[in-house]
Amino acid sequence: MSMASEFKDFISKGNVMDLAVGVIIGAAFGKIVDSLVNDIIMPIVGKIFGGLDFSNMYIPLNGQEMGMVLVEAKKAGAVLAYGNFISIVINFIILAFVIFQMVKMVNRMKKEAPPAAPPAAPAATPDDIVLLREIRDALKK
Repeated sequence: MSMASEFKDFISKGNVMDLAVGVIIGAAFGKIVDSLVNDIIMPIVGKIFGGLDFSNMYIPLNGQEMGMVLVEAKKAGAVLAYGNFISIVINFIILAFVIFQMVKMVNRMKKEAPPAAPPAAPAATPDDIVLLREIRDALKK
């Protein structure tokens, strides 16, 4: 079997296609959650904590002054940008919660699905077949 035909067999399997669709949708969903955290949740959290801008929170490691914007502070040397880390952690928690809810919903749907009907009992053997088997068994003796 050539490599091209092996690859064709591999790529045409349903699981590979499902995985590809999942990765594409997951990437798009990740961007939505990232925007939700950065553009909606973090400004509200910042407002609650007195107008803090988490994206510009850092600890200078190279002697920079604290009032600088994070981009300028990075140009001046190394910084520990913990505000960005806080945003990413909140992003992860939201994403994990949404995935948990999706898995919970799918599991509930599987439990609610009606069980498959038990297989039908085999039909009774016709009398003529039973009679032929008895004759066969008698001839064997």
